[in-house]
Amino acid sequence: MNLEQRLFGALFHNPVLLASGTCGYGKELDTTFDIDMLGGIVTKAVTVLPREGNPALRVADFDAGMLNSVGLANVGLDEVIRSKLPWLANRLTRARVFVNVAGMTVAEFGDIVSALEPHPGYLGFELNVSCPNTEAGGAIFATQPDMLAAAVRAARAATTKPLLVKLAPNVPDIAAMAEIAVAEGADGLTLVNTMPGLLYDPETKRPLLGAGNGGMSGPALLPIGVHAVRMTRRRLGPGVPLLGVGGIRTARDAIQYFLAGASLVQIGTASFADPRAALRVLSGLAGHGRAHGLAGITELVGAGVEA
Repeated sequence: MNLEQRLFGALFHNPVLLASGTCGYGKELDTTFDIDMLGGIVTKAVTVLPREGNPALRVADFDAGMLNSVGLANVGLDEVIRSKLPWLANRLTRARVFVNVAGMTVAEFGDIVSALEPHPGYLGFELNVSCPNTEAGGAIFATQPDMLAAAVRAARAATTKPLLVKLAPNVPDIAAMAEIAVAEGADGLTLVNTMPGLLYDPETKRPLLGAGNGGMSGPALLPIGVHAVRMTRRRLGPGVPLLGVGGIRTARDAIQYFLAGASLVQIGTASFADPRAALRVLSGLAGHGRAHGLAGITELVGAGVEA
């Protein structure tokens, strides 16, 4: 089964990527397996200044997944340019890289993208629009149509590289938000980010996470993400690449996204339990294709959209 696809003007030698926030800047998992075997990675979020992140605990498991509130901890823009991008440029020959960008104002999305634009080591950007807009009282970019449009517009004006927008699932109509992002210049969409969640410690009667609320990921997110991809593909038609993410642990999970209309998938929380989870998914996809006589991954994409 041929797993190659040409998207965003580049060849992806397979459709399995690592999701932002779960693989560092690539080097962190490259000691465990050869990340160049994958279709690509999305780096940890980059903010203008370094961030230490939220207080402990930052991660809490529950039966159907995980809550996290890392708080966008990262080394900051200057260090990414100084050390992270050169490592990626020198290390990877096949895996495609998207740099995840997190702005706290509309202008910061453009500023970060503009600063990164001249440097090698990556194919394009993924905008984390689930950040709070500090100029709008902490409202989340991804949940406000005007703020989402402004953030994408600022980033688009700063780059000619491929631009993904990672949308939040906690909106009334995610396909409508997808339309806005594409209208403002997004080349593709990542669906979906985490769902807001809260869990308490029954003994202390306090939230499990140090920051209180967190983002829910893992298996419970799978049907939410698949639904978002399906609704968005129906609304946008076949022309815009969609990257499915949320709850993928096996090839069967990934196939759910392909049937809904995703062209690529990202493996996230599963990598914490098994750093080689992406390789297992990749192997399973190849096996599924052989077993069902599929010539290529494109035979799966969108096959279930009208069901």
